Amino acid sequence: MAAEAHHGMQDESDDTRSWAGDFDPLGAPDERRVLFAALDSFRQYRRTAHANTTHRRRQAFYALPLSHAQILTEPPFSIMDNLNRVDDAIDMNADIADAILTTGLSSFCLPAHPSPDDSRLNWHGVATASDVNKAHSTIRQFYRDWSAEGKAERDACYTPVLRDLHREFREGQNPSENVRVLVPGAGLGRLVFDLCRAGFAAEGNEISYHQLLASNWVLNHTLGEERHMLYPFALHFSNLESRRQQLRTVAIPDVHPGAAVLEAQRNPGTPFGTMSMSAADFVVLYSNPSQKDAFDAVATVFFIDTAPNIIRYVEAIRNCLKPNGIWINVGPLLWHFEDDHQRTQSAAPENEKNLGIGEPGNVELTQEEVIKLITRLGFKLESSQPIKERAEIGYIQDPDSMLRSLYRPAHWVARKTSQSSQSLQS
Repeated sequence: MAAEAHHGMQDESDDTRSWAGDFDPLGAPDERRVLFAALDSFRQYRRTAHANTTHRRRQAFYALPLSHAQILTEPPFSIMDNLNRVDDAIDMNADIADAILTTGLSSFCLPAHPSPDDSRLNWHGVATASDVNKAHSTIRQFYRDWSAEGKAERDACYTPVLRDLHREFREGQNPSENVRVLVPGAGLGRLVFDLCRAGFAAEGNEISYHQLLASNWVLNHTLGEERHMLYPFALHFSNLESRRQQLRTVAIPDVHPGAAVLEAQRNPGTPFGTMSMSAADFVVLYSNPSQKDAFDAVATVFFIDTAPNIIRYVEAIRNCLKPNGIWINVGPLLWHFEDDHQRTQSAAPENEKNLGIGEPGNVELTQEEVIKLITRLGFKLESSQPIKERAEIGYIQDPDSMLRSLYRPAHWVARKTSQSSQSLQS
């Protein structure tokens, strides 16, 4: 995305469109294709989840020897009954996907049933398998960001950010809307919302339409606190202790954003800031001169490893941070482009600095090298948590799974120095 669009929380009585800005994704063919693919992937959630989860398992089950299938059909196994229950769970999850789709179509003034002859409006049937997988993972992510059960994962990542910000901007006092905090890779918007509730002027940035559409729904269109049921683990059949574990439900959102806004309006003394979400390539938007020295703080949570070239991220953060502003980072280094063999094309011209995520080339650094890099590019490291002191946390982790994938995310704070960033060739 070359320009930006915004959506933020609305008053529940506000019927205006939740997207605004100078960016029209429908006016650019490439952007229109990406948006349409995201919308179509949520439309396909129900069908693809049934087909890939229960339908194929029924076919495989019927291929078993008849005597074996008979044993597993009866109690206490009742495999076919369980597949029926999984189908019900899929339909509940699909209701959320459909709600995201409905609000997305309304936001972009798109028809639910477009004419197949109108390429500008026909968004049906354009999603790839990769797009559909993103829709599936986005639905599961509500467990982490917007359920009470996901609080442990959030606390490990978001609480350090809030603690660092309160320490920097006078703990115990309302920081007011004067303190601007940028959250790149804001995902489903929970950290941005929590910062707003703490009194900061929070701006999230996200490039994924899947995340943007889902965050718009949860922030602006959910029916109330814990009014939507989610089965986060229903589509997974391995490493289960019991079927109850597979069919566990959680209620979302654990906090209703609209109700929080109304509560703050009724209690003027309650700290409550502002929030918005920009839809743009992080490097392209925040390297722009219009964003220079715009933010008091930048909080990157599970984000910097999404960079093909982390130097571009550091340069963008330095550009948009005010002098003496702080950069708070929490996250691992699971480099997203490590196995992307398509990025080995010829290098971009040196004067082409606004290619963002589409720039060719990629590199993976160690944690020690990341720290050395940021200090070389105009930051002073103020604190860094040793690896032995870091908490082990999952990411959308089933707490009862027989297989646990855990991170020990880094947590450090750096301050933008007044001196110019040094050349890498110095």
